[in-house]
Amino acid sequence: MSDCKRGGAQLAEAVKKAYTQGLDDYHLEPMVLVENGQPVGKIQDHDSVVFCCRRGEREIELTEMFTEEGFDKVERRKLEDLYFVIMTMYHDKFKDLPIAFAPSHVVKPLAQVLSEAGKSQFHCAESEKFAHVTFFFNGGENQPFPGEDDVCIPSPKGIDFDQQPELSLPKVADTVMDALGKYDFVVTNFANGDVIGHTQNTAAKLEACAHVSHYLDKVVHDALAKGYVVAVTADHGNIEKLYTAAGKPDGAHTTNLVPFIMIDPADSAPITLRDGSLGDVAPTVLDVMGIPQPAEMDGKSLAEGKDWGKNRKMLLIICDGWGLGTGDEGDAIHLADTPYWDSLLAEQSWSKLNASGQFVGLGAGKAGNSEAGHSNLGAGRCVMQDDVRLDAAVKDGSFKKNPIFLAAIDHAKKNGSALHLLAYLTYKSSHGCIDYPLSVCEMAKEAGLENVYFHIIFDGRSTEPGSAPALLAELDQRLDQIGLGRVVDGVGRGVVLDRDKNYDKVKRAYDAMVEGTGALYE
Repeated sequence: MSDCKRGGAQLAEAVKKAYTQGLDDYHLEPMVLVENGQPVGKIQDHDSVVFCCRRGEREIELTEMFTEEGFDKVERRKLEDLYFVIMTMYHDKFKDLPIAFAPSHVVKPLAQVLSEAGKSQFHCAESEKFAHVTFFFNGGENQPFPGEDDVCIPSPKGIDFDQQPELSLPKVADTVMDALGKYDFVVTNFANGDVIGHTQNTAAKLEACAHVSHYLDKVVHDALAKGYVVAVTADHGNIEKLYTAAGKPDGAHTTNLVPFIMIDPADSAPITLRDGSLGDVAPTVLDVMGIPQPAEMDGKSLAEGKDWGKNRKMLLIICDGWGLGTGDEGDAIHLADTPYWDSLLAEQSWSKLNASGQFVGLGAGKAGNSEAGHSNLGAGRCVMQDDVRLDAAVKDGSFKKNPIFLAAIDHAKKNGSALHLLAYLTYKSSHGCIDYPLSVCEMAKEAGLENVYFHIIFDGRSTEPGSAPALLAELDQRLDQIGLGRVVDGVGRGVVLDRDKNYDKVKRAYDAMVEGTGALYE
């Protein structure tokens, strides 16, 4: 079979056509390969599927649709005897599914330490980032700890986010201010820097920065008036970098340092803060609140030596995707109307934190992300991230010996059926890498399996805009080298990897894979 028959070239032409209709990689609607009028490579009863994404919150809804008994969010045809593998544990509800790389929970995250000390706590974010101040911040624990209340504010629905750059921040701010005074510890996420930072809309980015500054002003002043020590930081950089080296709009995460600002309403003297990393934030919170740091945390307080007094309460604000930029015309935070943010840097004590690469358990030089950032912030140590674990497994050969992958291949062989790989078309996203499904395809080739189908998920975040056709051409070449595998459909991440309970969107992707419905191409 020549590379042009591996399917990537045909899908690339369909993608180019979608571009002319105004769609981008992130928002591509399902496209399905047909031959003689019939869809190719549909997922059927008795098949095996490997979901080759590694993060969690964006993978939950599609996994539910494929695996959940009694699923009733939308109508879907439940497949029988489907061996469905998840790459990592996206949610503890999936603990009984085959998990290729089962997680190790963080021992003694900040929320647990506060709970065991008898402290009350409040975690709040809009739905785009709610998992980050709960599941990830709490070390992989889905259930709140005793004394912890979690509130999710719905993110805007039915519009592109850059059309509403404030997102749901006004409601998040009001909810946090209502909680201040009622809890010992409050943590919140301002999502705008990351969510709007991922768009290509420069004007929306500047407006988003202005909203963050405005609501920081409101929330911080309210907290200080109620006696809270306030810390403002970020999980990684994003919005501060407006343009790529080629001068195009930049929607990707950065490796920039992030700020760590502290204000003590009981003491106007400057606070001596050292530079550090995100894993030092939880120990700082414990230092302020007078709670002993557990041995499991190896981070250190960023304000060691300061006497905070007794019975202090604390607010931690995480400005998502809010790095320290270049301070010039390419820096959205610098350009935007952010008077309160500017005053924080000019008048308050602050330091710089590493939020990327090996400092947060990622590969050296890799940009930070919200999952790594929040898990490190809450853990009080460097937490090894899934991409490092999986990339190491690919390099040392253990990936191709993974018993879960082998079982999926064996299931398909015994049933005379097919292996389906839900493949993320990128090399560097925190959600996955095309090397993973290609490695599984090589395993299937070695095992003598004849039918392996690739269901492409287009990225549009860690990849350059409009790069999907070139990446599909590379995929064709690699499949031809393996001598197995066929690309049979594709859909944008913004449709299939939803995290806001838009099951109607996810159903469009599910139906493309299972029923063969969508924009048909040959």
